[in-house]
Amino acid sequence: MALTLIVTRDVQARYRGFLTSVMLEISPGVYVAPDMTAGVRTRVGSVISEWWDSLREGSVTLVWRDTSAT
Repeated sequence: MALTLIVTRDVQARYRGFLTSVMLEISPGVYVAPDMTAGVRTRVGSVISEWWDSLREGSVTLVWRDTSAT
């Protein structure tokens, strides 16, 4: 498990509701999960990507540490 960070900007409220159900919002639009599994991260990324593909508003950045890299 690795730290996961998502930063949103100018997105609809649905993103906030969804992201706060699985992550901590440490500042407006900044979400962090210290121990998110790869499966959960993949699912979150899928949902966010699908929404962005249909809405085309704002921006979302997803960052995580690859624990398999040395």
